[in-house]
Amino acid sequence: MASLRSFLFALVFLGGTVPLALFIAAAAPFSPAVVQRGSHLWSVWFVWCARVLAGVRLEVRGAVPQHPCLVAFKHQSAFETYLTLYLFRRPAVVMKKELLDIPVWGFIARRHGSIGVDRSRGTAALKLLLREAKERVGAGRPILIFPEGTRVPVGAAPPLRAGLAALYQTTGLAIVPVALDSGRLWGKGLVKQPGTVTLAFQPEIPPGLPKEEMEALVHAAINADPRTAAVRAQ
Repeated sequence: MASLRSFLFALVFLGGTVPLALFIAAAAPFSPAVVQRGSHLWSVWFVWCARVLAGVRLEVRGAVPQHPCLVAFKHQSAFETYLTLYLFRRPAVVMKKELLDIPVWGFIARRHGSIGVDRSRGTAALKLLLREAKERVGAGRPILIFPEGTRVPVGAAPPLRAGLAALYQTTGLAIVPVALDSGRLWGKGLVKQPGTVTLAFQPEIPPGLPKEEMEALVHAAINADPRTAAVRAQ
């Protein structure tokens, strides 16, 4: 049954994605508002298809920040990447530059304000990340980052990459850690397991802490159980 539902999800979701993406891309040079609203609509479409067709529901614990801050997500699957557009009004998402090179999708992501990081460029990539992040913060947008750098298996807790610390020290913003358990249900293959994915938006880590202390707090928070972790007040 899970295989059938997953196939139906993929068929319907992609079937709706193609015409919507083409429409957004065509309108992008003329209307930033269409890019923002269309991208959000696409994420709503994803959440609806995941819930109704694949049987994967979403539970969000804690208040979702919409103000300028750094939001540090645990990264177990592609599921949470769609949620960045669903939960936030005007997010600026940090992602691998290769994703921005995808035809149509990458063009839309750039117009939406996503920040691409080319890891092969080392220090130059970090400088570009910081410059673009400052621009997004100046526009009142939160910066969303997956500080582990890539998807990790359930139970894995690798060290954080350098980008989060650089953003933290340069922007002077608080960090909101997000724990989740999407990897239990939303694997890399076609088949998705029905159930509930939980995200926990935890209390802010204040700015100005020493790098080692901040990273230890973020690492512990994003690897916590999202079903029992402390969460941000409304």
